[in-house]
Amino acid sequence: CQARSAWPAPFCHSQPKDSTSEERVEMFVSSGKRAAAGMLRLAGSRRAMATAAGTARRPAALRVGVAAVAAAGATAAVAYAVQQQRPELIASLMPIALTEEGPYMSATSITPNLQQLLKSDPENMRYRMEDLVLRGQADVVRALSKADGGAKFVVDSWQREHGGGGVSCVLQDSKVFEKAGVNVSVVHGDLPDAAAKEMTSRGKKLGPGPHKFFAAGVSCVIHPRNPMVPTMHFNYRYFEVVNSDGSHKVAWFGGGADLTPYYLNEQDAVHFHQTLKDGCSHHNKDYYARFKKWCDEYFFIKHRGESRGVGGIFFDDLDEGSPQKCFDFVSEMLFRVTPSYVPLVEKHKNDPYTPAQREWQLLRRGRYVEFNLVYDRGTKFGLYTPGARIESIMISLPLTARWEYMHTVKPGSDEEKIQAVLQKPKDWIPLQ
Repeated sequence: CQARSAWPAPFCHSQPKDSTSEERVEMFVSSGKRAAAGMLRLAGSRRAMATAAGTARRPAALRVGVAAVAAAGATAAVAYAVQQQRPELIASLMPIALTEEGPYMSATSITPNLQQLLKSDPENMRYRMEDLVLRGQADVVRALSKADGGAKFVVDSWQREHGGGGVSCVLQDSKVFEKAGVNVSVVHGDLPDAAAKEMTSRGKKLGPGPHKFFAAGVSCVIHPRNPMVPTMHFNYRYFEVVNSDGSHKVAWFGGGADLTPYYLNEQDAVHFHQTLKDGCSHHNKDYYARFKKWCDEYFFIKHRGESRGVGGIFFDDLDEGSPQKCFDFVSEMLFRVTPSYVPLVEKHKNDPYTPAQREWQLLRRGRYVEFNLVYDRGTKFGLYTPGARIESIMISLPLTARWEYMHTVKPGSDEEKIQAVLQKPKDWIPLQ
């Protein structure tokens, strides 16, 4: 781990005064990695991460032993980085935020010996992105499982014949979530001509072909059972295209998160957008306004004349500044998924609803399906890719949906209120 600023007293009070911040962090990490799981079990929940900084000095914490205090330092380092809104520290510290379940949902990484490769080549963006998306997947899956009363996801590790593989985590027919899929793919191979043409049309200078590609990403769509709980989607990814002889490389990041409610709750929309805006502002004060507009435009169902939902952020082809800055931005936004969405689930999962409201939810899901199959760029790329795993591509589709011929909403109804917003996107919070 790399320390990029002086650490606060809870981490440094017992260290030699002449030690550097890097040396102090290394002392905590070396023993903290061994003891972090025990510290979390002792605390009884992952909340220990958020409270470790405040408890590390107390006698009760000291009695658990030197190793446990070291674990408190390791976990509290991440908590401090989040509290102080330091995305660059979050990105560098995530490898030490161990839990008793392990850092990933799968027993192993997709690339064999990923952690050893990261140690030997810590600046390799392919390795860093695979580690990031696997950790982000675990964070979201565990939060959703907890919100659904401990419901267990199916964890399906798979290999792609033409290079790479992935991990698909799926929950179906549960109490809170009718279907929730969190998919990681880390794939590489020959870039299809259709994909190369599409990238060139967006201004990518790929150079002479044939081309090889590498893509690492995590994507998720959550379809709740209760129509008062909104659907949520996110995707964060990294892409490389290289000439077959390795003489020319183009790389970029993409992603975003968006909310699709079935019934309008302005407080929910404000919370979701504000959480995203706060993250964007740590990296570029113009990101939120720019990416919010892009989201409104991208998730517009042209043949219906309406948006898919109430928006969020969307960006692609991000290569501004250094790769490190882009990575830091994507890292923070990925770990803002849980706080942006799970509070809305907890707020509404037990709300009462009628059969008519359930039917409206299924009708709106039909529009969701239409967008994903007709317009979504990621779905198209997956279907163009040789050896693509169709089950993972279609993980975004709901378990049930509905289409009715010439359906109309009643004037003045709650259904009309959300439809009016979808037909004319609005700004939920100040853009700057």
